[in-house]
Formats: sequence, structure tokens, C-alpha cells
Amino acid sequence: MLGYPTSQVIARVFWTLQCLHQKEDFEKASKDALTLPSHTTDADKLILYGLFKQATIGEINTSRPGFFDMKGKAKWDAWKNFAGKSKEEAMEEYITKVKQLQEG
Repeated sequence: MLGYPTSQVIARVFWTLQCLHQKEDFEKASKDALTLPSHTTDADKLILYGLFKQATIGEINTSRPGFFDMKGKAKWDAWKNFAGKSKEEAMEEYITKVKQLQEG
């Protein structure tokens, strides 16, 4: 990176490594979420769903499902609850939530 101060180059490399580590942790948490304890509540599952969608897609990009689609509305609302949160923040919260649920 010619023309950039060494401190900026180091900071950029460090940031890139952090992102890669976070992505690996997120992928592991996504797999771990498939084997959560049986006592995991629907409310907790919806939180994970909303965080996962925010982390992978970003801002909600669909319209709210119709009146009779209760499950679809619950999932849509869960995602909407995290509107405005960055993908990185959502990933961190998702990782933390999965760990919390695994610990019981």
C-alpha cells in the first residue's frame, strides 16, 4: 500500500483479520444453533432468526406477510427488531446469544 502511513496499513490488516475471525465464529455459531438445548424458547429462536438475517442480508427487504401468516409475521417482526444494526454488530450478538443458550 504505497503512499499510506505504516500505522494505517497495520490498522487495515488488523481490521481484516478481525473480520475473518468474526466470520469464522459466526459460521461456527450458525452450526451450533442447529443443536441448541430442547428447552430453547420460541422467543429465543426468533431472536436468533432476526440476528441471523440482519447479519447475513442486512436491512429487511421484504414486506410484512399477510394477516393469516402468523409464523411469517413473527419471523418478519424478529428481523425488523434489528433494523439499523450493522451486519458486524448482528454477527457479534448472534455469536453471544448462541453461546448463552448453549450454556443454559
